[in-house]
Amino acid sequence: MHGSELLAEPSPEGRPGHGPARRAARFPTTTELVAAARALTERHPLHCRLRRVGTSRGGAPLLLLSVGRGSRSVLVVAGAHANEPVGGATIRYLAERLCRRPETHEEEDTRWHFLLCLDPDGARRNDPWIRDGATGLPAYYRRFFRPCSTEQPEWLPPPGGGAPLPETRALTALLDDLRPVLQCSLHGVELGGSWVQLTRPLPGLGGPLRAHADARGIPLERGPFDAFYWDSPEPGTYLMPPPGRPDQFGALPDETARSTWFHPWRYGTLTGVVEVPMWADPRVEDTAPHPAAGPALAAVSARLREQCARVTGLLPAVRTGRPAADLLLPALTETLTVAPGLAAAWDPVGPPGDGPPLPPMTRARVAALDVAGRRLTLRAAGLLLQALDGDQPEHATVRRLIDDWCAEYRRSARPVPVADQVAHQAGVVLALADRALHA
Repeated sequence: MHGSELLAEPSPEGRPGHGPARRAARFPTTTELVAAARALTERHPLHCRLRRVGTSRGGAPLLLLSVGRGSRSVLVVAGAHANEPVGGATIRYLAERLCRRPETHEEEDTRWHFLLCLDPDGARRNDPWIRDGATGLPAYYRRFFRPCSTEQPEWLPPPGGGAPLPETRALTALLDDLRPVLQCSLHGVELGGSWVQLTRPLPGLGGPLRAHADARGIPLERGPFDAFYWDSPEPGTYLMPPPGRPDQFGALPDETARSTWFHPWRYGTLTGVVEVPMWADPRVEDTAPHPAAGPALAAVSARLREQCARVTGLLPAVRTGRPAADLLLPALTETLTVAPGLAAAWDPVGPPGDGPPLPPMTRARVAALDVAGRRLTLRAAGLLLQALDGDQPEHATVRRLIDDWCAEYRRSARPVPVADQVAHQAGVVLALADRALHA
């Protein structure tokens, strides 16, 4: 019996995998996710174990939920990015389904390991909008938090760059201990489509990826910002380039080869990064050549510069020396530093930016850059809003900016219910596991 059969149970609507997932009206908070894992362990003591595998910088436990008793391991990591809670909901969903069907992983000699949240300190800062069940983009961005790249635990420090974060050390030690057949890193994006990033080819994944996406009306990204230069063996799947190959836009601080995704390569581990959107934008799937790519890119670049200038002009109003402002300013500053370089890289007019030239521009690729630019300035505005005092006039100004920019941002998109996000991501994880375990 293959793992994908866990999602094959019919639901009342006749759609696969929708039964338990339909109960997920909102994402779980950090506390709720831990409570669910403890309750599952108490209900299934023969199949589940919950243990601490590390401690965050803020003293929070890094908890690993293990299901099954097989000799082969699959590791699923959630919460690497603090603003992406879908992974925790997917872990809860998968663990519950596995416990109801223990014969599946026992027959396959597989033990599943779920790292509940890799960045619990950052994730807790997003708990307010999660607890309120915020589904609108303005409510999300007003309380958005994501640390700067040096404080994101899936990135290893560069040579000579100091010691890795405690969360990073815990994850790499876990990978060294488990040597999993498959590592799945669960991610979400505010608006766009779904795609999978792989450390090596996995033939046949494109079919189930497409099926799960189509069942829930989620487009597949055909030129995502995060994998703009990468090879795509099947629609929606992208191969992470080895060191020395064009990786990301030159203005971005991260390098994929310097990540915990590649850390277990030495053990033969396949890593798959599964992305799912909160809002679906069908434009990101259109592979037709863009009829006016030059003017469209020039407009995207100009808007990015203009919106960043609006946010930058309001920075002097932030009263530093307060814990809230001091926590938010590094991420805000990094965002505003990255933006001009991206605008230069995308703009066909003027001197070229850092990095390789743009590939042939399809409608999907232009849409991906349009979405990424708007996302960048909305994140900056959300961080700035929280760094300001509520009684400052600039606070009301930024709040209006977020409302106006969100109205433009979501014009061509529709919200994806949490249950559909979870069911899609879970289905793709199981499809990855099927192919990795039987390769």
